[in-house]
Amino acid sequence: MQSYLQDNILYINKKDLPEYKKNASIVRNNYFWALKSISGYSPPSADWEFEPEVWFALSRMLLFFTNSGYLGYSETVLEFSEDTIIPDVLRQVSSKL
Repeated sequence: MQSYLQDNILYINKKDLPEYKKNASIVRNNYFWALKSISGYSPPSADWEFEPEVWFALSRMLLFFTNSGYLGYSETVLEFSEDTIIPDVLRQVSSKL
């Protein structure tokens, strides 16, 4: 998921966020609601925001969904630009583009 940091807020690009679909997989819908529940701001047409206070929970949640095997790696890993300094708490669930 393409991500970036700005003013100590983590943003996940709206095009990479999971979508809620009424008849979709339970795992995908749970993933959507889990991310939305810890997001500080999650409008349907913009990037979602995550404050530093939830980064630890976000990291553990992404690891859980990655290890479940139901979702693809690109759906559960935060991707940052090469010049981004990734905070330690997010390092295990992040990669660089």
